[in-house]
Amino acid sequence: MKINLFVAAAAAAAVLGLGHLRASAQDLKIPQPSTTQKIEQEFGLGKISIAYSRPNTKGRKMLGTTEPYGLVWRTGANSATKVSLTDSIKAGGHWLAPGDYALFTIPGAEEWTVIFNATANQWGAYSYDSTKDVLRFKVKPVRTDSRIETFTIQFANMFNDHGDLQLLWENTAVTIPLSTDVDARVMANIDKAMQGDKKPYYFAAIYYYNHDKDLHKALAWMQEREKAQPNAYNVKYWIGKIQLKLGDKAGAIVSANAGLKLALAEPNPEYIRMNKEILAEAQGK
Repeated sequence: MKINLFVAAAAAAAVLGLGHLRASAQDLKIPQPSTTQKIEQEFGLGKISIAYSRPNTKGRKMLGTTEPYGLVWRTGANSATKVSLTDSIKAGGHWLAPGDYALFTIPGAEEWTVIFNATANQWGAYSYDSTKDVLRFKVKPVRTDSRIETFTIQFANMFNDHGDLQLLWENTAVTIPLSTDVDARVMANIDKAMQGDKKPYYFAAIYYYNHDKDLHKALAWMQEREKAQPNAYNVKYWIGKIQLKLGDKAGAIVSANAGLKLALAEPNPEYIRMNKEILAEAQGK
């Protein structure tokens, strides 16, 4: 009986010790070898969010060696890289619906395969299932002059309807072209909004200006906004800017001078500078 009590006590101590070790491990915070990063980009009428881990080369040859060519790669470290879309976009010229995806790649010396997989949350590529692929396409890698130690995903050359998603590591850069058909939807939204009681004259006119739409309509809309805000230097500025693009230099000078006077009174350095830029261009200086 004494032996049984001793064994039971020892077992209890062992369990308690193991529990203490587990608790300590849970409480211990240490840096991960591959740091995580989350990036977000407004694009079209939505957002693109990417979460991934960033391995370092640490003097090793990675692409083509540690991360072999011809095999599916998680495109980072730890969990597979996750891409979240709030709106439809084109990647590599192919449509992707809103949702969450795992971004896999198959690196190669001459070309890479880019894969968007429907199973967004998975560890590495160990359980990768090609039947869950939503999209596959190929891109060409480019050699970079400077060496990149830490694997990097970034957005570059971003506009309202197109841009680039870049994968950078060692001396390799891979560009995934992005695009979206936003103009037709914005125009439809403007048309609908103009039917309502609160007409978005200001922002609709700016959109028309920036996207080479009907400038006479844009000017009329901005002048409607001027009726509600007769002393707004930003409205005067945009009237002058639209007039200048229409070729009405005399009208642009009048509007920019009015905007400059109002901006000087506040003062607002940005609109002082921008109205002076209209004047300089209209006066040929």
